[in-house]
Amino acid sequence: MLRNETPADRLAACRARLDCRLPQVDGVFADCLRDALDVLTPAGVDAYLDCARFLGRIGRGAEPVLAFLEEWPAVARSVGEQALPAVLATLQSFHKSPNGKAIAPFLQSLAAVSRRLAAGEPLQHYLDLTLRLLEQTSGSIHGIHKSFASPGLPDFLVQAPTLLANLSIAGLKNWVDYGVRNYAAHPERQRAYFGLQSADSRAVFRRERHGTLLVDHERQLDLYLRALWGEQALLVPYAVGIEAASPASPMPPAQPYDDAGGIRLPDVLDDERGVSGIDRYRAALAHIAGHRRWSTPLFADNCSPMQRLAIETFEDSRIDTLVVRRYPGMQHIFRALHPRPLAGACDPQRFSCLRHRLAVLSRALLDGEQEHSDADVRDFVARFRQALAGGDASSQAMADLALAYVARTRRQGDQLPEVYFIDTLVDYRDDNRHLWRFHELSDDEEMFAENRPAAASAEIDRLPPRHYPEWDHHSQSYRPDWVSLYESLHPAGDAALIDRLLDKHAALARRLKRLLDILKPQERVRLRFQEEGSELDLDVAVRSLIDCRCGVTPDPRINMSHRSNGRNLAVLLLLDLSQSLADRVRSGDGEQTVLELSQEAVSLLAWSIDQLGDPFAIAGFHSDTRHDVRYLHLKGSSEPWGDAVKRRLAAMQAGYSTRIGAALRHAAHYLAASRAEKKLLLVLTDGQPSDVDVSDDRLLIEDARKAVGELDRQGIFSYCISLDARADEYVGHIFGHRHSVIDRIERLPQRLPELFMALTR
Repeated sequence: MLRNETPADRLAACRARLDCRLPQVDGVFADCLRDALDVLTPAGVDAYLDCARFLGRIGRGAEPVLAFLEEWPAVARSVGEQALPAVLATLQSFHKSPNGKAIAPFLQSLAAVSRRLAAGEPLQHYLDLTLRLLEQTSGSIHGIHKSFASPGLPDFLVQAPTLLANLSIAGLKNWVDYGVRNYAAHPERQRAYFGLQSADSRAVFRRERHGTLLVDHERQLDLYLRALWGEQALLVPYAVGIEAASPASPMPPAQPYDDAGGIRLPDVLDDERGVSGIDRYRAALAHIAGHRRWSTPLFADNCSPMQRLAIETFEDSRIDTLVVRRYPGMQHIFRALHPRPLAGACDPQRFSCLRHRLAVLSRALLDGEQEHSDADVRDFVARFRQALAGGDASSQAMADLALAYVARTRRQGDQLPEVYFIDTLVDYRDDNRHLWRFHELSDDEEMFAENRPAAASAEIDRLPPRHYPEWDHHSQSYRPDWVSLYESLHPAGDAALIDRLLDKHAALARRLKRLLDILKPQERVRLRFQEEGSELDLDVAVRSLIDCRCGVTPDPRINMSHRSNGRNLAVLLLLDLSQSLADRVRSGDGEQTVLELSQEAVSLLAWSIDQLGDPFAIAGFHSDTRHDVRYLHLKGSSEPWGDAVKRRLAAMQAGYSTRIGAALRHAAHYLAASRAEKKLLLVLTDGQPSDVDVSDDRLLIEDARKAVGELDRQGIFSYCISLDARADEYVGHIFGHRHSVIDRIERLPQRLPELFMALTR
């Protein structure tokens, strides 16, 4: 400002420099300039006005100008005014392309993005990524070059603050790259992806986030729930930090909850207050399991919202107390996660403080405090402990105690519309929707527990799904968490059937026995001429002593040791149980199904491996779309060969399709855990990979090939025995040279054990 220049003169000069005739600007310009003068240097103010003038002349109306004038001072405060040239270059690129409509959302989200990035260099990475998205998705459909705007760019810019609140720049780049690779040619899918509306978008978003993912620990938590609490429930993730930014999606609950569809948990949890993400999940499940065991539903019709909030607080505290009584190790987790609200922190003249007072009481009940400064807290802690001293108390007893508390502590300010929320949310506790019943159900009130479906008897033994990626050869990328694989123990049949099959092949078994005796490992092999060993080799020692006395340098290798000549090998036989196994073929005994021949072959192979003493497992698989790949355990690696295994083999049935990639990955999951030096995965199949939800024949073949490569990198040797006469068209592409095709299926019982012995000789 010049020495004699007044603020009014400065305002008029800046308004003239802006040279914008849009009437909407006049109402906000003075305030915006005042903010800019507080942050920017004189040169920065000039650049600020020049950029705003550019936006006023591009023919996009008042919205871009207003957004820039209002947001840039906050951006400059976060990343510095020197970032303006890069931002202006980005705006010019938008203007020169068909993406002018993206200018407004870009500017509107820029302040929030800058606060998250907090430096010029990360902001430059963000701007570069935005321009790359623009270039790769503009005009890319049907080969038309640069003729229309990027469908997903505006949605990306709207979601950018949410994305950067959860992802690093590197994670954001990976997320964007996946969307470009897979949806550049699909406008609607592209918009859904970059708007965080599609399943793929959310899956990649979760994979790039930091923290403990529910999808990675679902099986572990399910077993925790079953083992410690005897409860079974579907664990369903809800997204945190995504839907809240999307007006089209409902706001997710801030806390876990239990309803007819299962137990709902956040999709990701970070370590907090010294408690790991997995322990935060355990705390939430323990609390919900406690409600399922000890809580009794109450009628809510005669309770006010304040009374219901108090009842829920007392009931939650009772459940936590009973959980800690059963598992004392949970106490330090609950105490660490429960907020510590300060008594008197809420101003009753400004806020409704009931929620704060209940949080203070809840903390005192958890800690068992009796020397609290508040007399009401001391009194109700004592009454609470007395109620639980004689047993578990009840939900109704807690309700009576809560109503007495509300009656005694009610304040005039509790009716104020603004509620004090600081340090009042106990985020491992559920929202207690299961606790309430209503005499008259309205549209927004449901009987959650009564609607909870009983588990189908056929699904009781199924473990929660394990999610595996699948390779998309079109985009040359993985689809994360694409396949849901369910594993269970195979049903049992009649073991006598397998015994009859073994008797039928008694002559073949005798011939195999002679070969097995050759392969059978020796228990101990002596290693002589060792400088260090477990015992003295007397012959060599005497010879060395004679040499020493004769003046000859003695041989120092006078010890010997022993080693086991065992076969350090782990084997898993993976059986294709798809519908094509029901096909009939001619054999020496007339017609048999491929399934019956497979039973004979697998029984002989299992008997052979048992003779050798190698640890081995048998599993089968089939699929019904990517949402239901079934992995059936027929024999565990440490389970002895006996009637239990024979009963499962006897009950083998053919059905559904052959999505082999996920089955290979899951089999590798078990083999990789083995301590054996050599790991062999034998795959017995009668057809090419296929499924009812896949129209491209190459898709599952390429995915299976990728899965075999993953096994190789884990040190697992895979070998395929195919019964398909047309297998040469694809099996070599999947397994390379590690395959055999058995054209005469009736010879399978003989060939399968021989192939195994050849591979492990």
